[in-house]
Amino acid sequence: MIWAQLVIAGLLEVVWAFTMKQSDGFSRTGYSIVTILAMIASFWLLARAMAVLPLGTAYVIWTGIGSVGAFVLGLTLLGETASPARIGAAVMIIGGIILMKISSS
Repeated sequence: MIWAQLVIAGLLEVVWAFTMKQSDGFSRTGYSIVTILAMIASFWLLARAMAVLPLGTAYVIWTGIGSVGAFVLGLTLLGETASPARIGAAVMIIGGIILMKISSS
């Protein structure tokens, strides 16, 4: 259950990163509200995970999901550049998340 909460926290990090970008510096109310609510929920679930999991494990997985998720949304929805180096970096982050999970079992 704690791992599911950590994954949801990471996905909510993707939501708030994307909606923060869409809020245009918090000048668009709807996106700003979603950003703040997703932040609160994401941090709350992360805090719950950190009560059980080691700090390094929980934080690395949370930030990794958020980083790769934001990268994918940037590519697919915002037209950001998909250079080989950026894709390689995302693949390494995913590898790090998997290794962190395996080593924490």
